[in-house]
Amino acid sequence: MNPTYALHETLEAHEIAAFKTVCMTKSKTMQALVSDRELLQILQDDVVLSTRQLQELSEQLSKAMI
Repeated sequence: MNPTYALHETLEAHEIAAFKTVCMTKSKTMQALVSDRELLQILQDDVVLSTRQLQELSEQLSKAMI
């Protein structure tokens, strides 16, 4: 059975997705400017993790019924 979310919950999930997308875009963009290997690895890890989290959030939102 698909979960049912209240409208405010769905909107909050969309806000989280939008914010996470902006953060991921910044991490991707900053990679070109970073010379420190450790910081570069942190940014790369963040992009991988953010991508996975956005995919999971997208799957949950697509299953949800309002």
